[in-house]
Amino acid sequence: MMRRTMKSIYVIACLVITLVSCRKDDKTLEEEVVPVPEQPVITVEGFYLLNEGNMGTNMSTLDYYDYAGGIYRSNIYAAANPSAVKELGDVGNDIGIYGSKLYAVINASNKVEVMDAGTTKRLGIITIQNCRYVTFAKGKAYVSAYDGNIQLGTGSPNGFVAEIDTNTLQITRKVTVGRQPEEMAIVGNKLYITNSGGYDPAHYERTVSVIDLNSFTKIKDIDVAINLHRLKADSSGNLYVTSRGDYQDIPSKLFVLNTQTEAITKTFDIAAANLAITGDTAYIVGSQFSYATLSWTVTYNMINVKTQTLLNKNFITDNTHTDIHTPYGLAVDPVSRNIYITDAKDYVSSGTLYGYTKEGKRFLSTTTGNIPAHIAFKTKTK
Repeated sequence: MMRRTMKSIYVIACLVITLVSCRKDDKTLEEEVVPVPEQPVITVEGFYLLNEGNMGTNMSTLDYYDYAGGIYRSNIYAAANPSAVKELGDVGNDIGIYGSKLYAVINASNKVEVMDAGTTKRLGIITIQNCRYVTFAKGKAYVSAYDGNIQLGTGSPNGFVAEIDTNTLQITRKVTVGRQPEEMAIVGNKLYITNSGGYDPAHYERTVSVIDLNSFTKIKDIDVAINLHRLKADSSGNLYVTSRGDYQDIPSKLFVLNTQTEAITKTFDIAAANLAITGDTAYIVGSQFSYATLSWTVTYNMINVKTQTLLNKNFITDNTHTDIHTPYGLAVDPVSRNIYITDAKDYVSSGTLYGYTKEGKRFLSTTTGNIPAHIAFKTKTK
């Protein structure tokens, strides 16, 4: 399955793991609470962490870090929704908060789970086949979807973006994009989305599709590189786009797309499996796989997005990055600038959440669910 956020090569491995690591029963996971460092609450109260869980195991779970209380709560969805069948579902691929609602994109369960952002009680389910990522604007949620079945090979359909009314939780419009579309970013009145084509490595997609939000039509495709994935906007409206390459001759790279000219203006020859932009800084984790060595090369970098300059600087300054076996999720608190990295380890056992100060010193290490991946910061309600 081409769904691991760091790589499409892991598709086959995920399918194999599915056969050997499925849940042996349907017992509800118990909520767990552990002490973690307290943090001052200014506008950010804490964050939700969505654990992906291996495909076929229905082990996607939800955790919460409460800053003021200094506690980390695991498996909170099951406790809040005891009657939910198979709990949160199969493969949590993205999470976001908009208004008073929390949205969890559950890929292999073909649904977006909508919850109350304060209590995590279920408010509704939106059915979307092979859904991937979510973003928000002007009272709408936008969800990318592969559409077709989860399988490698040729003949998969083009994916789409679904527009959802956040009041009624109904799909209002859809627009077709490329095959296996991934992350989205909204700049002005346009939605940009990366296309990967990852189910068919012999024929990767290589474009960013541009959608006009008024008419909800695709107005153009911008050629970038093969096997695109991440897409983040900076405060100037530039987009940072990642290519995973082909894991053989074409390496992973990071591109800057100017949304005024809708052209690539800069290329960084660095691996970029995950990135987060906060303020004037892009934080980048590279995880480059090589068929030649059958191994991964992990790097950490920073970019000044104002000057578009690679700082060649590891944002972890206390050398504890050597403890991180498989860096996976990445997020930066927009207020404190604390940095959070998740470690998926072997993709089968429990993962770990690490927290670093803005100076790069570790202050947090706590156990998570299976394949911790996606973080949504919760701000204070008025």
